[in-house]
Amino acid sequence: MGAIAAGIAMFGAAIGGGIGDGIVISKMLEGMARQPELSGQLRTNMFIGVGLVEAMPIIAFVVSLLVMNK
Repeated sequence: MGAIAAGIAMFGAAIGGGIGDGIVISKMLEGMARQPELSGQLRTNMFIGVGLVEAMPIIAFVVSLLVMNK
């Protein structure tokens, strides 16, 4: 039962991470199209945002391992 719960948690985290990355990157590209002179600053902020979004699946992976081994 723990393996099923871990799989569901990882599935949700992967879907959430993918959607979050897509939103962050699409908004960055939209901002670059509107104001090309800010592309460097937007790119930096995008990498910070993607890093924060990708932290969620990593944390979910660790929690999934803890649930499976419990």
